[in-house]
Amino acid sequence: MKYLVLRALAGATLAILLAPAPAPAAAADRAPAATAASQPMSEGTVRRLDRAAGSVTITHGPIENLGMGAMTMTFSFKKGVVPAAVKEGDKVRFRAEEKGGQYSVVRVEAAK
Repeated sequence: MKYLVLRALAGATLAILLAPAPAPAAAADRAPAATAASQPMSEGTVRRLDRAAGSVTITHGPIENLGMGAMTMTFSFKKGVVPAAVKEGDKVRFRAEEKGGQYSVVRVEAAK
């Protein structure tokens, strides 16, 4: 009897050790994250631009990805996001994002 219990226990242990590992969090089912370049852009007009402070005020239409309606608001931006050719009064296309209650532009280009 003792032999049968040990044999069953050894068989169960071997089955657990040889079982295939589950895929981590269904990684194969996830779509790749979209880059800023492939995400939808909003349109607006630059009202104020302070490159030194990293802020730009834009009068814009709806910002779909933020569920925001048309308004004028100030966004922060990192160095290099707003092209040097963009100036106050220019029409632009931009991508805005919200993180921790702060709104920033992550991509800006002159409107065509």
